[in-house]
Amino acid sequence: MAWIVSFLLKALVVLGISKVVPGMRVQGFGTALAVALVYAFLSVALKWLLVLLSLPMIILTFGLFLFVVNAFLLWITDKLVEGVELTSKTSLLIAAVLMTLGNVAVEGLVERIVR
Repeated sequence: MAWIVSFLLKALVVLGISKVVPGMRVQGFGTALAVALVYAFLSVALKWLLVLLSLPMIILTFGLFLFVVNAFLLWITDKLVEGVELTSKTSLLIAAVLMTLGNVAVEGLVERIVR
C-alpha cells in the first residue's frame, strides 16, 4: 500500500515540476504517472550501472555528478514517454534536481507515515 501512495505522490511531484520549470511540459496526470513509472524502472535498471561507470566523477564532485546521472535518466524518460517535452538542457537539469529532491522528500514522508 505504501508503494502506491509513494508512486502517486511522485507523479504529483512530476506534475508540479512541470508547472514550475520553464521548458518542461507534461500533458496531464496520466502522463505524469507514466513518467513516474518509467523513471522508476530506469532508476532500478540502469542507475547502478551509471553510478558505477561515473564513480570517479561522483567522488571528484562530492556527489554532485549524481544530478547529471538523474538528468540522463530523465532525458531517456522524455524520449520514451509521449506527452512529455523538455525543451532545453537547462530545463532538463533543473527538472532532474527537483525530481531528485522531490523523490527524497516523498520517500521520507511515506517512511514516516508507514512507521
